[in-house]
Amino acid sequence: MTCEQLARRLERLQPHSSPRDVARLCLLLTNLSDDLDSLDDDGLIEAWQQAGLKLQVATDQHAAMTLELETLARSDPEKFSPEQIWVLVRAIKVQSQILSLYVGHTPLDV
Repeated sequence: MTCEQLARRLERLQPHSSPRDVARLCLLLTNLSDDLDSLDDDGLIEAWQQAGLKLQVATDQHAAMTLELETLARSDPEKFSPEQIWVLVRAIKVQSQILSLYVGHTPLDV
């Protein structure tokens, strides 16, 4: 199945989705599925829901990390505590997980 065919199927299943959402979902599904041709409508909906959940988890983690980083940015970097350094490390990990969703690589367990 081509990306264009997948997009048409997604648009039929969810006609009110924006082109950006359809493109994003095509990318996520292509990265998360080994064989798009094997996805019938039920399988496509299930894969769609799984991709949506993974993206929502990553988005929630990113939002929480953004708040922590904003707080950290207001402090003096010369006086960072070990906990503040761990905030930076966790932020890198969250960014890596989100990037992995979009580029199709398996995230590293750090």
